[in-house]
Amino acid sequence: MKDSKEKENLIFIFLISVVATIGGFLFGFDSGVINGTVDGLKLAFSSDSVGTGFNVASMLLGCGVGAFIAGRLSDIVGRKTVLLLSSSLFIASAWGSGIAISSTEFVVYRVIGGLAVGAASVIAPAYISEIAPANIRGKLITIQQVAIIFGLFSAFVSNYVVANMAGVSTAPFWWGYEAWRWMFWIELFPAALFLASLFFIPESPRFLVMKQSSKRALAILQKLYGQEAGQRKLLEIEASLVKKDRKPKFSDLIDKTRNRLRPIVWVGVGLATFQQLVGINVVFYYGAVLWQAVGFSEADALLINVISGAVSIAGCVITMFLIDRLGRKPFLIIGSIGMSISLAFMVFTFVNSSSDINGNLILGGLGSVALISANAYVFFFNLSWGPVMWVLLGEMFPNQIRGSGLAVSGLAQWLANFAVTMTFPLMLTGIGLAGAYSIYTTCALLSVFFVFKFVRETAGNELEQMQG
Repeated sequence: MKDSKEKENLIFIFLISVVATIGGFLFGFDSGVINGTVDGLKLAFSSDSVGTGFNVASMLLGCGVGAFIAGRLSDIVGRKTVLLLSSSLFIASAWGSGIAISSTEFVVYRVIGGLAVGAASVIAPAYISEIAPANIRGKLITIQQVAIIFGLFSAFVSNYVVANMAGVSTAPFWWGYEAWRWMFWIELFPAALFLASLFFIPESPRFLVMKQSSKRALAILQKLYGQEAGQRKLLEIEASLVKKDRKPKFSDLIDKTRNRLRPIVWVGVGLATFQQLVGINVVFYYGAVLWQAVGFSEADALLINVISGAVSIAGCVITMFLIDRLGRKPFLIIGSIGMSISLAFMVFTFVNSSSDINGNLILGGLGSVALISANAYVFFFNLSWGPVMWVLLGEMFPNQIRGSGLAVSGLAQWLANFAVTMTFPLMLTGIGLAGAYSIYTTCALLSVFFVFKFVRETAGNELEQMQG
């Protein structure tokens, strides 16, 4: 085993993973950039709370479709090809979202961006899992979440800088275009880098075996792991497929003996759904609105988002270094408990607040408690469910059903994301922040029991050992 490890081309594997995670960076940037543009959207398109909620959440419709299609499409044309398609869609969305002159046009371009985000969200971790050695697979896939958070952080920073330079997000900026439009156009630079970099990485060897291109797969495996280890891995991959000459399909998700979905599929759907039901994207998408509702100025709210981004990166980095040593389940359990407690503190602060004549919350001395609790919540999420859910989805499915399993789980994840994002503005005006966060607290508590009962540890197992 030691000899095999010595032959692994770790630098090459790491560089491949970094290229794939640029998709994660764009996933985060595209998701977070909307945070600073909400006021601009309201003014430019004269939208009410429901309309604004849909403008913000519209991308998530594309995400669900993108994740669902990408999972199966990657079994047909390959993981790398889907990532290339995703990078092209990122470019189109970044340009179009900034140039849009109507709400309908804006939604169309955001949905296109959603297709890109959805595809990248499921295929990047799957691709990394299929080229990474088992002993560092969790660490490499976790880089995806670090990239997502860094993308969010970069979006928050660029939004903050652009808004400060222009005065406010709705003011004219360079060449007479409003600042919020430039917030979208900044994404063109990393999107172009992603597209160019993808031409230098290989296709997934496991996909090539499924397409009966064993010779190409062997060449890549030997470049990744060494001559003898690459040959052994090829034989293991071939043996793990149900039938080498049968293409993967959705019906593989059905347990034929019981005529129902395989339990592993339900676990994937559960993981994907709970990651959103704890309400994390309310902070990502509506952070500026949330803190302005509590009484902070737009500039202060955007700065708080920057701080939250830094806290998020810290949580992900801790997980990246320890996940292969401690396993996946411990992080999920610790994160669920930590989120439950921090969310409960936030509910407490909101319940004990008062309102001014404009309906804004006045927290008084509890403002610092709300800030600390919110950042603790963000920290625990990014220590656990943020990265670990993607690690598990990328590795938990057997080779034969990985694409289809990712398609179903990815769709569930983005539908839950859409539901949470779309309902938050309505809950804000209906049951208030305390009511909304009480729901998220309950979901965080339920996730503890879900992990204990249904999630199996996958750390250290080869992909060919995964059972459905």
